[in-house]
Amino acid sequence: HSSGYSAAKFGGVGLTQSLALDLAEYGITVHSLMLGNLLKSPMFQSLLPQYATKLGIPEEQVEQYYIDKVPLKRGCDYQDVLNVLMFYASPQASYCTGQSINVTGGQVMF
Repeated sequence: HSSGYSAAKFGGVGLTQSLALDLAEYGITVHSLMLGNLLKSPMFQSLLPQYATKLGIPEEQVEQYYIDKVPLKRGCDYQDVLNVLMFYASPQASYCTGQSINVTGGQVMF
């Protein structure tokens, strides 16, 4: 947990809320998605050796290590992200704005 990472995350939350207020009068809603680990993403896969070294475990155990930290006991995938995105971009969510939505399987809640 680094202060730079935390500052960037909360900066994104603040920007989301500010833009939502600025654009509300035009009927534009603004949200941000805060994702869990996309275990099959190229970025995560490229970091497997680094994570394995840091955790002191073999590379083939890294994904399971992260899955075990998630209350829903599975990794986040692109379809999970798309499902949330499609809802917040739809008319069904037209009364919601300024939300930072965690798509983390329960790993992060606020």
